[in-house]
Amino acid sequence: MKRPHENPSDRLWVEYSQAFKTFDDLTLARWMSQTLGQLEGHAWRLSHPLVATYRLAASVGHEREIWHKRLVTIPSSYTEAPCCRSPLLVLFNSEILESGLRCHHCGGTAVPLEDIPAPLRRTIINWAAPYALNNEIAHWSDEDQPDNYDEILDEAAEKAKDSLVDAGQILMPKLLNFLPTVTWEDQDYCLDVQPEDIDLRS
Repeated sequence: MKRPHENPSDRLWVEYSQAFKTFDDLTLARWMSQTLGQLEGHAWRLSHPLVATYRLAASVGHEREIWHKRLVTIPSSYTEAPCCRSPLLVLFNSEILESGLRCHHCGGTAVPLEDIPAPLRRTIINWAAPYALNNEIAHWSDEDQPDNYDEILDEAAEKAKDSLVDAGQILMPKLLNFLPTVTWEDQDYCLDVQPEDIDLRS
């Protein structure tokens, strides 16, 4: 039976995570450490299958406190995340002004905005503030929507696509200057922008 207000994607997430729940602690720790090594040195879309799979493993690993048990050696370039003591694997998304860079393991703030080097922090703020304003268009109430709202919404979606391309092409390489790996959210649910809409070759 479907529970009230249950999100279908959350149900799928739980179902997919069952594969990692069959792993013993050592096998899970080894898989995660090896995958971190594969991710190292690159900026990855959140939608990438390898990142999605690691996120599933990370949720199970966090429940079991895998990284606290120190069963394996993590790749040397990863430092310990201050939020949960897991390897520092961060997510950049449009909520960075409020939440900083998020941790893939616990979901908390792994790198507060104020800890990002000042020149890059200013660049991120200059990206995120207009993005937030543009995103708000998707949340206008019926009373606030003008007659041409659909047209305005389409324009906002196009701006979001351009901004996400900038995030992938400009901001992520700069973050890699002081992080071993970074992932970034390459979609906007509110404005119906999908990963396939973000063409980094443009």
